[in-house]
Amino acid sequence: MPITTSAKKAMRQSKTRNAQNVKKKDTYKKLVSQCRKLVADKKFEGAKKMIPDIYQALDKAAKTNAIAKNKAARIKSRITKLTGKK
Repeated sequence: MPITTSAKKAMRQSKTRNAQNVKKKDTYKKLVSQCRKLVADKKFEGAKKMIPDIYQALDKAAKTNAIAKNKAARIKSRITKLTGKK
């Protein structure tokens, strides 16, 4: 356990930031998973409608460095290609 005041504060900050990052990651992972499931079921229109939500979740995660910006770009590219949106 931390002893100094600054170490205690750093631990509190770390817990808070970790919780925020996990929430952002879970959000985009859940959306991507749902989209892939729709594509597997040949429901391309539903998957295309999810793209803006996926983009928003990925951009928020990348903006706060929960994930790397190139990873967000890579996932967006793959999802767009998968759904056949042009």
